Amino acid sequence: MENLSSRGGKIEAFQWRNCDFPCSGLHFYAEFLRAVTNMDLQQDAASKVEFGIFEADLKAGELRRSGVRVRLQSLPFKLLTALVEHPGEVVSREILQRELWGTDTTVDFDHSLGIAVNKLREALGDSAENPRFVETLAKRGYRFIAPVKVVDPSAAPAAAAAPVRTAAKGTLVAWWLAGVMAVCCLVLAVYVLVRGPVHQPYRVSQVTFSGHVLTNDLDVESFSSSASDGTRIYFSHMDNGTPVLAVALVANGEISHIHLPSAIGAPLIGSLSPDGSKLVVRSHLQAEPEQPLWIVPTLGGDAQRVPNVLAHDATWMPDGQRLLVASGNDLLVVGSDGGDLHKFVTTPGLAFWLRWSPDGQRLRFTLRDPKRQTAELWEVRADGSHLHPLLPGWSQSASECCGSWTADGDEFVFQSSHSGHSDIWALRERPWYLASREPHQITDGPLDYAAPSTAPGSDRIYFIGASAQYELLRGTPNSSAFTPLDPNLSAADLAQYSPDGKWIAWLNGADDSLWRSRVDGSERIELTTSLLHVFAMRWSQDDRRLAVMGEEAGKPWKIYLIDADGGKLVPILNEDRNEADPAWTPDSRSIIFGRLPNRMDNGQPKAIYQLDLETRKLTEIPGSTGLFSPRLSPDGRYMVAMPLDQRALLLFDRTTGRWTTLTSHGVGDPTWSHDGRSVYFQDFLETDKPIYRIAVPSGKPETVATIENLRPISATDYRLIGLAPGDLPVVTARTPVVNLYEVELNKK
Repeated sequence: MENLSSRGGKIEAFQWRNCDFPCSGLHFYAEFLRAVTNMDLQQDAASKVEFGIFEADLKAGELRRSGVRVRLQSLPFKLLTALVEHPGEVVSREILQRELWGTDTTVDFDHSLGIAVNKLREALGDSAENPRFVETLAKRGYRFIAPVKVVDPSAAPAAAAAPVRTAAKGTLVAWWLAGVMAVCCLVLAVYVLVRGPVHQPYRVSQVTFSGHVLTNDLDVESFSSSASDGTRIYFSHMDNGTPVLAVALVANGEISHIHLPSAIGAPLIGSLSPDGSKLVVRSHLQAEPEQPLWIVPTLGGDAQRVPNVLAHDATWMPDGQRLLVASGNDLLVVGSDGGDLHKFVTTPGLAFWLRWSPDGQRLRFTLRDPKRQTAELWEVRADGSHLHPLLPGWSQSASECCGSWTADGDEFVFQSSHSGHSDIWALRERPWYLASREPHQITDGPLDYAAPSTAPGSDRIYFIGASAQYELLRGTPNSSAFTPLDPNLSAADLAQYSPDGKWIAWLNGADDSLWRSRVDGSERIELTTSLLHVFAMRWSQDDRRLAVMGEEAGKPWKIYLIDADGGKLVPILNEDRNEADPAWTPDSRSIIFGRLPNRMDNGQPKAIYQLDLETRKLTEIPGSTGLFSPRLSPDGRYMVAMPLDQRALLLFDRTTGRWTTLTSHGVGDPTWSHDGRSVYFQDFLETDKPIYRIAVPSGKPETVATIENLRPISATDYRLIGLAPGDLPVVTARTPVVNLYEVELNKK
């Protein structure tokens, strides 16, 4: 929110509210003189503010949602006013007591404040467990966490008139101010020319309504792109837990699926050809990053594989006949028939989302750093020269990706994440006197917006808008049904039971903080904050410590140790590369771990290691080269792991030192039974993503559950995350609401 609490803040607000360039010096002077004359007599007030789809008129005491008035009583509205006047700041309970009731009123403060907070959250559709607007900070107060914009900064009526000055003195002051302001207006005019226009909020419109558009997942390099010919828009769509290729009419959002060969699992779009007749797509279902490319006609016909090429992304060249493909760290040009393959340029990392400028003179792309878990926009000229980052240092750490030019080349739109929230931004490209290296924001919540694409012949852009709900479910004894975990753990979206079954470590879905509590949610302790993005955690066999796989922004995935009763996170190794999937030995004195799969960390050698926590000795497990995701049996005799393509589960007998193949299914998230006699795993390659159980050391996979067993929950995806006491599967069910949205850049 703009700072209107200082004299300078008022002048700045005055400038941009009253002087849209060009403005005359006399008009600017008159308005400015009037503002300066009254400035010290005015009270600071933001008349209207916006946050997400809500608008609050703080002066009138009205709250509106998408233009429709929301009924909100006086006290909750006072609470809202107190919070939005200090967005992102903790407003203490003492301040709220003074603001809402004053110093002379006696009330049951805790009870009354709790009621006001609940009524405000109800009006905003917010929740304490997963807040989007009002965050509770225990024993401290509350914080408004959504971005707030001042819509109409205004001042209260002026107080009594200032003492009358002499006419001569007033005239001299007026002429002096006139001279100063004439210079200021000239400077302002030059500044506006260089800075560009002041951007007002854009009008976001919804295109599709199924809620099942495939969203981006940069952690596993799943870049979900859309492409439009102006009438239709092509994208990846979730169908019963499996991505398919779909097309929707821009006019009404009506969706239909495009039939593809079974070899194209989880199709992702590279781009649409310039004439709109064909798409280049690739599969993302396999674990290996480099996959075959396919040409798919948009108006019917068989898909054709591009021979001799494996790549992790591709786009059409400006001529519409050849392809630019990303394979490893190389960008290659190849004919659509696989011929005339030659290198274009080598990039310093994996390049995704390749987009040519409308004139074909420049290429921009997203450079993914798998070690730092960052994404950055880069540019190179059409002759392969001048390879450089587009916005170096603009955000820390870099989180920009998925950029596209508008059809006229005036704007370059892209996705960027700040404070854990993703929005669409734009960089002005021309005309030259309005171009700026400082991007301006297109969207501002409440959804996470990502993956912008453009349409030919218009200034319309399309992008994904996503919100997701996660629910932890546990299998029921002697049944294939699932039931939610204890209601006190409703905020959790990842959980692990301690070996004795009395404790549970869980991840708060609202802010990614890690907690430990009893299985009923009592005696909870916060172990980590949202500064650490946690992917997995494992209890030691003595129930005293946790091994946590997490990452800080701009740093590799690391494994940390922390006491179950709280304390300091301690990294197990001081190395500058990714570590993953910790597992404890039965004596709780050593950690076995692996590396990330190639999709998340390509080019690095993979093996499984054992670290003695006392001697610090690091040993590579014999025969584990090319394997990852280790899991130890409770007695420590066996270990299972996966090859990089995740098409088998291998068993290692630690007494004999031999590896054998346990099953050749697609394998994800293997988990040992409590007695160590069987392993549970999920086959992500099959349509219903079934969970299997297989006996050790030899046995046949037996189906335990499929996504259908989660009904009536309308989950589009689910993941096996562990076993509750009694070997009951625990899964996290994901119910995202993801649709396509649009903005016309010249219509606000």
